Amino acid sequence: MKYGLIGYHFRHNPTVSTMKPSASLEQQRNAVREAAFRYRTVNPRVFGSIVHGNDKDGSDLDLLVDPLPDTTLFDLGGLQVELETLLGVPVDVRTPGDLPAKFRSQVLAEARPV
Repeated sequence: MKYGLIGYHFRHNPTVSTMKPSASLEQQRNAVREAAFRYRTVNPRVFGSIVHGNDKDGSDLDLLVDPLPDTTLFDLGGLQVELETLLGVPVDVRTPGDLPAKFRSQVLAEARPV
């Protein structure tokens, strides 16, 4: 299932946080899992700077989720908005189908469960 979110951002400009995304995620891990489920996605996992250990204040949180058959773009956008509010950091929500083929396998291999 592809959704083509690349290039589209459902940003609502959350309050700027002085916390690294990894620290915010650590405090809200269960809430992130619950939100992913409410928005009809499963298997939430992080990739990018958090996994590499080089996230910093102002970094975004890269979240990969698997959509369920009835997941819509509204679900994915709603999840992104809710997580940005919850975590206080920018969040990019992606599905495997959103990722460019040239680095999809690398992202899938490095992604870590929330």
